[in-house]
Amino acid sequence: MFTFRHGGCVLSLLLAGCVAPRQQPPPPAIGDASWRMVVPPGTVRYPLALGEVSSGATPFRRVAPAYPPDRLASCPPPQEVPALLIVDGQGKVGEVRVTGEPQADAGRQAFIDAVRAAALQWQFSPLTINRWAADADGNSHVVDSETKPFSLAYVFRFECHAGKPTVSAATTKP
Repeated sequence: MFTFRHGGCVLSLLLAGCVAPRQQPPPPAIGDASWRMVVPPGTVRYPLALGEVSSGATPFRRVAPAYPPDRLASCPPPQEVPALLIVDGQGKVGEVRVTGEPQADAGRQAFIDAVRAAALQWQFSPLTINRWAADADGNSHVVDSETKPFSLAYVFRFECHAGKPTVSAATTKP
């Protein structure tokens, strides 16, 4: 014997089976990005003299590249885009150099353009070099300070998995 409660559930299930399914629009195709820093062989760093200390050159604003929308349908094999970010003395990315860009076909250029558009929005704390000295009492203090431009190398990776795009990136300090 069914109670009204059970009967209501059965009735609901039967009615649900009679309703035509609604067509849902597909979700918008969106890509995510990630990165890793790399240190290419032969990377040159600022030499520090005795009493000099460097600080900064750390990112505080990163914008992830968007997976190129025109490449989503074909979902190509993973793409890696090595890029050198040239950062000015104020910590702003002023230039993005991409290895192999002159030889890139239109498909690869879409990924390069996505990296450049995102990386130009990145911001870093300035690279600061402080010069320290000790006074007559042996107390240390900063004598002077200057900011310097610097560059960091990153590898950005774009992938499709089961029709869903993802982007990643890696970085290196010179």
